[in-house]
Amino acid sequence: MQDSVHVGLPGREYDILIGPGLLAEAGKHLSPHLRRPKVAIVTDERVAAAHLATLEAALEAEGITHAALALPAGEATKGWTQFSRTVEWLLEQKIERGDLVVAFGGGVIGDLAGFAAAVVRRGVRFAQIPTTLLAQVDSSVGGKTGINTAQGKNLVGAFHQPVLVLADTSLLDTLPPRDFLAGYGEVVKYGLLGDAAFFDWLEVNGPKAAAGDMAARVHAVTRSCQMKAEIVMRDETEQGDRALLNLGHTFCHALEAATGYSDRLLHGEGVAIGCALAFETSARLGLCSQEDPSRVRSHLKAMGMKTDLADIPGDLPDAAALLELMGQDKKVVDGTLRFIMARGIGAAFVTSDVPRDVVLSVLGDGLVGR
Repeated sequence: MQDSVHVGLPGREYDILIGPGLLAEAGKHLSPHLRRPKVAIVTDERVAAAHLATLEAALEAEGITHAALALPAGEATKGWTQFSRTVEWLLEQKIERGDLVVAFGGGVIGDLAGFAAAVVRRGVRFAQIPTTLLAQVDSSVGGKTGINTAQGKNLVGAFHQPVLVLADTSLLDTLPPRDFLAGYGEVVKYGLLGDAAFFDWLEVNGPKAAAGDMAARVHAVTRSCQMKAEIVMRDETEQGDRALLNLGHTFCHALEAATGYSDRLLHGEGVAIGCALAFETSARLGLCSQEDPSRVRSHLKAMGMKTDLADIPGDLPDAAALLELMGQDKKVVDGTLRFIMARGIGAAFVTSDVPRDVVLSVLGDGLVGR
């Protein structure tokens, strides 16, 4: 039931292998990329407890020596303190430019370990073994690495492509339901931004994937990775089309900042709410039909996901303060915020022509519902 997606960036090509059982075969898949049989694994404590022994056994079966650093689990890890710790640890391991760093975890570990690999010795190669749905369909693919700062999310980082991605879909069986659904926020984003037929498929098969259907999970991950790979190959460093992948993220990043990057709102939950807000804004601007935001919310609710500002626990700032937080987004160009709007499901586009008062009204109406 395994599948693969090729990311054909000239001189930086790599494959994404997708399917159950890949972790136990990791040594076999990593071996061709090693100049000497040694890897440095960066993971988190939760993943280490559940899965590190399997990875280590797979490496040892191929005669690959290894050392592992387990960082605290959670978004708070993705900052200067644990980044510095990781860089120092890699240097202590005497990692050479020809060696391989293995990022083994969710999006936090992938982003942080990838950024550390990008800067140690001015660039060490790395592989991604993503353990969450969100990481398998989004953060492990495309070479974006980075950390959060007090000023905002992912504002410090580098483009550094992996040499291989192993997306073992059987690892998704161990995810808490909330984490699986948070990752699903990124899956549904792909249908909304560029593939209406995939969104149609998700309306029927999304509940099956959530319930554990492996074939549905493999297809959902594969199609998501295909779409991301196609966009990354057109626009690796986000000069144009790649910004489409940020559908829902301008709203999401502001909500994450407003909730202190805490468990009050997981990233994929913020993406789902952000997609609903983006479609609501698009409808108010007359870009898409009034039925489209209703259909988006209906599917997210059918999946048991957060869909509105009212679904976020605790206090939130007012609409003006949220809009100010959106201004810290990486997509600001010449002081102007770029939005990803939609002319319909599967038809997203990038624009700076979104009136401030319309965004304020969408946010304000959402806050009234709380």
